[in-house]
Amino acid sequence: MCRLFETIRITDGNPVNLDLHEKRLNRSRRKLFGLYDDLRLSGFIRVPEDCSKGVFRCRVIYGQEVVSTEFTPYVPAAVRTLRLVHADTLAYDHKYLDRSGLTGLINRDLADDILIVKEGKITDTSYSNVVFSNGKQWVTPDTPLLGGTMREKLLADGIIKAERITAATLSRFTHFRLINAMLGFDAPLLPITNIIR
Repeated sequence: MCRLFETIRITDGNPVNLDLHEKRLNRSRRKLFGLYDDLRLSGFIRVPEDCSKGVFRCRVIYGQEVVSTEFTPYVPAAVRTLRLVHADTLAYDHKYLDRSGLTGLINRDLADDILIVKEGKITDTSYSNVVFSNGKQWVTPDTPLLGGTMREKLLADGIIKAERITAATLSRFTHFRLINAMLGFDAPLLPITNIIR
């Protein structure tokens, strides 16, 4: 049986964007297992007392049912550079626990992480969605491998918009940010020159 996971930011004891994580979890359960009895993540997440101050990562592992939850202090990854990697056959349309297809593409001797190009279109890094700035607006690729919860929230709030981005059109942007459940729109601002072709 395949297993999946959700990573949920816990800030001062409170889960962030829990409704979006819950929707994605239940969409995956419907699509992969044919299950329509929606699970409520709030019934499985019990924040330990020693995780009630500061920022923690809650990892919920599930298949047909929730298997486990674990809490760890959040330490941001030091990602400054990305390398463009073409992976036309890569599929990661659900948040699978087995991420070997993604991590196998990374060569940290060349860059901190990868920016995946699929069929000519920019998608995601190995662990986050990405947003680009041209100095006037922020855009995210309309072809993500996996639609992240932070991406969904920023789109709904009108802070970013989705559009087609290719490797050839990256040069029209000046900066980028990596976003995911743990990294909000205040993530480090990085120059587009940090993307290595």
